[in-house]
Amino acid sequence: MKHIGNLQATEGSTKKKKRIGRGPGSGFGRTSTKGNKGHQSRSGFSQNRGFEGGQMPLNRRVPKFGFYNRFRTEYQIVNVGRLQELIDIEIITDNKITPEILLKVGAVSKSRLPVKILGNGDLVASLVVEANSFSATAKEKIEAAGGTVIIHG
Repeated sequence: MKHIGNLQATEGSTKKKKRIGRGPGSGFGRTSTKGNKGHQSRSGFSQNRGFEGGQMPLNRRVPKFGFYNRFRTEYQIVNVGRLQELIDIEIITDNKITPEILLKVGAVSKSRLPVKILGNGDLVASLVVEANSFSATAKEKIEAAGGTVIIHG
């Protein structure tokens, strides 16, 4: 019966550590498994990430294209059709819509990102919509329905 005091590793599951550089009798003496000559056999050897032995590295061989603007403003988008839908199913009852209300009802998911209203869909309700940015068509549709647009930065 096995108890915590007499547990042993299963036979063959553990091996002795390979001790290199301990003479010819060990089987790992002389070059200490590093082969002959060359920079890899020297002490303190380190190699740059992606180095391919002098061959042109992959990251320099593949063509580069495109541009990623690290300073872009990433918006959370809500379409005017979605605003109308939220009013139709009575999730939003007030005619004033702000980013905080959109966050509360789940139309946007992050409070720290700005909200942009886009013009996809139809809007019949007269709303006062407050957001960080509006597309030209969204502004037209909101004002055509008798609403107002408030941009705050």
